[in-house]
Amino acid sequence: MENNKLKGCLLAFMAALLWGVSGACCQFLFVHRAVNIEWLLTIRLLVSGLVLVLYARLIKLPDLFRIWKNRRDAAQLLLFTIFGMVAVQYSYFATIKYSNAATATVLQYLGPVLIAIYYTIKLKRLPSLIELIAIVFALTGTFLLVTHGQVGHLSISKPALIWGLLAAITLAFHSIQPIALLKRYNTTVVIGWSMLIGGFFSSFLHAPWAVEGRWDAYTYLCTAFIILLGSLVAFYAYLTAVKLIGAGTSSLLACAEPLSAALIAVVWLNVSFGRFDWIGTTLIVLTILLLTFRERRDSAPVSGE
Repeated sequence: MENNKLKGCLLAFMAALLWGVSGACCQFLFVHRAVNIEWLLTIRLLVSGLVLVLYARLIKLPDLFRIWKNRRDAAQLLLFTIFGMVAVQYSYFATIKYSNAATATVLQYLGPVLIAIYYTIKLKRLPSLIELIAIVFALTGTFLLVTHGQVGHLSISKPALIWGLLAAITLAFHSIQPIALLKRYNTTVVIGWSMLIGGFFSSFLHAPWAVEGRWDAYTYLCTAFIILLGSLVAFYAYLTAVKLIGAGTSSLLACAEPLSAALIAVVWLNVSFGRFDWIGTTLIVLTILLLTFRERRDSAPVSGE
């Protein structure tokens, strides 16, 4: 039992680190190798989705084609694909392009705050004290991150701020919308089809064979990392961790992603990350921790964590 707990913690932490490194690799490709973001989105979705669907076929998951036999479920899957899977990755890539991996990851992690607000409105209840503190932390952290404490002054470009907020909104949608589907079908099936179909749709934005940018060993290495380690391995590691230690503990450990993305961007890509950036990042990470602790407390009697 203890071995499973340790294994689960290590897998969740590894997934967070892989996602953080993946963001830095994206920045390297966009800024230093002029790789097209639509192309990277397309190839990442196509390869990851194809591998997951083939894996589901190999292990003979009964849900693989059953999901298409129900028109409502098929429509929900397509909705999740376009406004969840594709939208969240494109907005994240665009934020990296207009700012850096650290800022993009931190802004995207405002998503859990939007989720908390959504459920507060949906359930027609007042926010709890923890939720109020989390919202204040999130707003303060975002303010410091994007203004460096100077009212009326943006420390990042307007496109970066807009895309970053869209990344948070689409992350919230990505987390909420497929819940019903994930209760009825295997996660690998839902994510696999969503990635594969998303890659097909994004091919109309940029064909996968229309390769741009300057290609050398580093370009190939970063691209392979994003697709294989940053998508497939990280996805599998995190889902395994959820099974071993539960979603609450896994989410806590996943908070290492924005910090790892910030550290890697500063050390590797020489991104300027000052005092206000670190304070803002810390406040947003604390926001996620507060909301995760609240979720674990509220769901403990049910989940048995």
